[in-house]
Amino acid sequence: MKQALSLLLLTAMAATSCKSTRTSQIQLENTSPLSLTDKAIVIARSSLKNVPEGYKFPVVLSATNDTVPSQVNDMDSDGQWDELVFVTNLPANSKNTYALSWADESPVYTTRTSVRFGKRESATAPVKPALSETLNRQDMPKAQGFQKYQTDGPSWENDKVGFRQYFDGRNAKDLFGKLTPGITPENVGINAQGAVEDNYHVMAAWGRDPLAVGNSNGIGGVGLLSDTNVIRLGVTVDDSINNIEKTDFSIIAEGPVKSAFRIKYQKWYNWNLEETVSITPGMYAYHNSVKISNTDGGEKLLIGIVNINAVNPPQEIKISDRLTALVSHERHGYNKEWIIGLALLLPTDRYEGYIKAPQGNKLTSCYLAKMKITGQPLDYYAVAGWELSDKGFADSAYFRQYVINLGKQIDAEVKVTVLD
Repeated sequence: MKQALSLLLLTAMAATSCKSTRTSQIQLENTSPLSLTDKAIVIARSSLKNVPEGYKFPVVLSATNDTVPSQVNDMDSDGQWDELVFVTNLPANSKNTYALSWADESPVYTTRTSVRFGKRESATAPVKPALSETLNRQDMPKAQGFQKYQTDGPSWENDKVGFRQYFDGRNAKDLFGKLTPGITPENVGINAQGAVEDNYHVMAAWGRDPLAVGNSNGIGGVGLLSDTNVIRLGVTVDDSINNIEKTDFSIIAEGPVKSAFRIKYQKWYNWNLEETVSITPGMYAYHNSVKISNTDGGEKLLIGIVNINAVNPPQEIKISDRLTALVSHERHGYNKEWIIGLALLLPTDRYEGYIKAPQGNKLTSCYLAKMKITGQPLDYYAVAGWELSDKGFADSAYFRQYVINLGKQIDAEVKVTVLD
């Protein structure tokens, strides 16, 4: 998948010789009283100076001349990269200066993020990697008679945790619990003959899928509240026709420090909705940015936490004026085998409490955070802590404090200045 994505970028950005290798300076000021670990720094291309013509690779050096893993991404898919991304550690209340230059070949970095998508065209064809896919209303597994997609849809991960989305019309977001920091094997969800196979619900060296999802939207999945109706984004495994006319998927970034994909849902009843899902290293969480159009002003976006095995309601924690957490710490594993902490980090100014999905609905067995719809994208984080990934996650106070600390890290402001 990485080779295919690199080829796509190189083709779109035909490389030319670089006449200038001038170095820019990037100054980062951590204005918070927190020491920040694996803080993702995103710098718009328009903010950078001395960017060479053609496609070059960034080289970021710290003040101690250590190479900082970085990458450039074309997030708007126009054929030209638009952001530089790297992650770094920043002491509290500190200023740090980095050097940025450009190279003809990419430095070799430890891979700490990945996104994977595989599909087959028939029940007898082998699975092949793909960068994009279109799903039409009638293309449901029940109607086709087979599961087309590896792991039911895209999977994405960092060095701490992995996730997957049911792209087959269900659109729930599920968990891959990890036991090791390495990227999971490319053949997860495929058997020796290259066919789709559910082989990730058994323990492997890398981990497994431990979360019971059912007909919920999983951890961080999207729905809608219209009047008093809870509406599922998509359908269940028992349906043969989708409630979305067309669903377009594309991988838009994959690299050592950020991986991302975009899904556009066209004509979901009267609405159009778009998700941009991304993941960076060092956190048991992923980020989602959701845009919805054609609303009449009465709807609310719904963001889910599965509650199939939950005994207690989720806990609301206001982390700051900007972030509120919704936390559930239960035996969320299959047959209540494991303790899994689940949480949402939501913008405080758009959070309007939560509801419990009604029984007998297409979207059920979950708590749903009600989110105000504005003209701006809704940005949030979905968090998952499996007790086998970190034994501390078995303790509710430990997981709750992890979520609070993560929220503070995300909320911490870093001032970025680019100098000649």
